Order: sequence, then C-alpha cells, then structure tokens
Amino acid sequence: MRVLMIAPPGAGKGTQGAVVAEHFGLDRITIGDLLRRNVAEDTELGRRVQPTLARGELVPDDIVLELTRQGLAAAKAAGRGYVLDGVPRTMAQALAAYRIGLRLRMTADVALHLAADDDELLRRLLNRAGTEHRADDNEPVIRQRLRFYREVTEPVLQFYARRRILLTVDAQRPLEAVSADVIAALRERAAGLAPR
Repeated sequence: MRVLMIAPPGAGKGTQGAVVAEHFGLDRITIGDLLRRNVAEDTELGRRVQPTLARGELVPDDIVLELTRQGLAAAKAAGRGYVLDGVPRTMAQALAAYRIGLRLRMTADVALHLAADDDELLRRLLNRAGTEHRADDNEPVIRQRLRFYREVTEPVLQFYARRRILLTVDAQRPLEAVSADVIAALRERAAGLAPR
C-alpha cells in the first residue's frame, strides 16, 4: 500500500502516519522531519531551509521533490509500500510527485485526508508549541500556515478525488477514534487493490 497524508497543520498527519506505517509495515517518509533534522544537524541543506521554515513558508520544490524521490526509491528497493507525509503542498508538487511515482512505478494508492477546522487546529498547535518548542509554532506563523493550506493545498484534494484515491477521515475526534477509523478505511481500501 502507498499512502499520501494530506491534512492541515495540527490535524495529526505525523501521528496517524506513524500508526499507518507501523500497522501495515510501510516505510515512513516525512519531509518535515527530514528538513528539521537537516536544520538541527546544521547541514548545508539545513542552513538553506532554516529561514524559510522559521517564517512558516514552503521550502523550494526542488528540495522537497528530491527528498520525495529518495524516499520512494528507498521504499521500492526495500520492497515495501510507503506513507508519505509533507508532499504535496501545492498542485505543482502533486503533479511532480505523481510523475516521480510513475517513473519509479510507486504511485500512491490512497490520498488520506485528515479533516479538521481552523479553531481546533489553532488550539492544538498552540498546545504543541508549549511542549515541543518548535520555532514554526507561534500564532502568526500558525495562522499563515492554515491560510496557505486552505488557499493552496486544499484544492489539491480535487486532483486525488478525480484519480479516485481520496479518502477523508474526520480528525477532530480523540486520537484513538481517528486511528481506528483510519486503519479500518485503509484495510477496506487495501482489500480492493489489485495485486502488483
């Protein structure tokens, strides 16, 4: 199974992505974690992207798509599916990631959309800011990220709906309830996937 995680900031992409990867034995490709690791390790890439991340803006597509390509290639080499978190954020990324998947014969089977409203997301992200001390979790940056998601990322959902791989789950409920629904929906979807 090959799963794209699509959700606004704070909807639980990372948490649910980890649950899905563990449950189904999939590689987990998390673009945000890879970028933050580069910043923490003060790599050349980290120094390039740090100011962009701190402003809550998008990292250039060439960097994001190269990390995506590496992750998909590694999953293919290991003979596993994947959970991809952090791509796409824009229609251009969606199309580019699709082309990468086609070249590697690793296109997504499911675009898992975690739906939540902005008030709940703001509350969650401000709580996270207090515990994880992430530079990109302050209220002005959060509001900017949510605005960007609604204007730029949310329209990408139509692309996956047209491809008939979109699966939406209500992410406003307790974590365990969301996880149970995600696993059940993915099991049902997996049962309908043709063997490759």
